[in-house]
Amino acid sequence: MDDTLWAFSLNARDTYEEMYWKYGYNRYFDSFEHYYSLYQRRNLDLWAEYADGKVTKEELNRQRYLYPLEAVGAGDSTLAKAYERDALAMIPTKSKLMPHAREVLEYLSGKYNLYILSNGFKELQSHKMRSSGIDEYFKKVVLSDDIGILKPWPEIFHFALSTTQSELNNSLMIGDSWENDIVGAAGVGMHQVFYNLSGRTDLPFAPTYQITDLKDLFNFL
Repeated sequence: MDDTLWAFSLNARDTYEEMYWKYGYNRYFDSFEHYYSLYQRRNLDLWAEYADGKVTKEELNRQRYLYPLEAVGAGDSTLAKAYERDALAMIPTKSKLMPHAREVLEYLSGKYNLYILSNGFKELQSHKMRSSGIDEYFKKVVLSDDIGILKPWPEIFHFALSTTQSELNNSLMIGDSWENDIVGAAGVGMHQVFYNLSGRTDLPFAPTYQITDLKDLFNFL
C-alpha cells in the first residue's frame, strides 16, 4: 500500500509541512527540513521497534511526534499531541499515488484478484484508499492490526492466504519494503516482486522479479 501504490512519503511530507506552519513550529526549528529530518530519524527507529513488538502503536505515535520537540529543548507533550491528532486526521485525506499506479491497477484488476497486505494502521488505510480512489480495485484489505502481527512474520502471510482463500503457489507479493514484503513473502515460499525505488544493490538474495517502475509489471503479468 504505502509507497507502492499510495504515495506515502509525498503525502506525509505535505501533511507535516502544513502542520508545521499551523502550529508555529518555526519558533523552534531552523526550517521545516530541520524538523522533518529529526522526525524521520526517530520514526524509522520506532517502526523497527514496533515491528519487533518493543513499543505499542500508541507509544510509537507519542514518541515520534514528541521527539523533534525534545531534540530542540521544547518538549511540550500537549503541543505534540495536538500536532499528532491533526496530522493523523489529515494524512489519509491526501490522494497522491505512485507513478502509473492507477493505470497498473486498472490493468491488473481485470486479470487477477488483488488484495492489500499492510502494516499500516487500520484507522488510516481504508481512508487513504477511498481518498485516492483505489479501493474499488481490491477484493480485500488485510492489515497487521487484524491479528496483531506485522510483516515480515510468517503468521500474517498465512493469515492473508487463509482469509482471501488464496493458494500459495498462485500468489505474488508486490512491495517496496525489502525487509517486510520481500523477505516476509520469501520466508513462506511466496513469489515476490521487489519495487526497488531506491536502487538498492545490496540484496542478500534475488527476488522472483525486480522492478523500478510499476509499469514494468506489464512485462510479466
